[in-house]
Amino acid sequence: MHKHGRDRILGIAYSDRDLVVFLEGAGLDDPEGVLDDPGWVEWRGGGPHEWKAA
Repeated sequence: MHKHGRDRILGIAYSDRDLVVFLEGAGLDDPEGVLDDPGWVEWRGGGPHEWKAA
């Protein structure tokens, strides 16, 4: 999360649901609506909605 000029890691998500929970906790009103928006979510280690064991 980027807030007040600082980056903060909210946690490691292992599913879309985990990510939604993090975004809800950060105060987003519609966290499911931003999952496909690269301005809100940066997917690392794979494409959007790809959840593989590391």
